[in-house]
Amino acid sequence: MMMQGGLDMVSGLEKIRSRFLDLLEARRQSIAHHAVQAYDGITVEDVNDNLAAARDILHQIAGTAGSLGFEELGASARFCENEIIAHLTGPDNDLALCPDGLLVQLDDFVRQCHDTAD
Repeated sequence: MMMQGGLDMVSGLEKIRSRFLDLLEARRQSIAHHAVQAYDGITVEDVNDNLAAARDILHQIAGTAGSLGFEELGASARFCENEIIAHLTGPDNDLALCPDGLLVQLDDFVRQCHDTAD
C-alpha cells in the first residue's frame, strides 16, 4: 500500500512530465524555426546565431528529458547539441552555411519530439 507522500510524489512527477511535454511543443517549433533560419542564413551571424539558439534549446531538453523518463529523446537532444557545438567550433564556423547533415539531424529530432508528445 502506497503512503500519501508517495502518491503526492507520483502526482508531482506527472505534473512535471506534463509540463515538459507542453513545453516540448513550443521548443520543437523553435528548433525547427532556427534550423530553417540557419539553413537560409545569408551571413555567418545569421547561420551561427540561429544554430546557437537551437543548441541552447536542445541543451534544456537534454538536461531534463532523461530524468523524466524520456531517455531516448534526451540522448537525441544531446547528440544534436554536440553536433551544433562541433560545427560552431569547427573549421567551417566562419562560413555562412548550415551543413545539410546537421539540418537532417535537427529535422529528425523535431520529428522525434512530435512523436514523443503524441
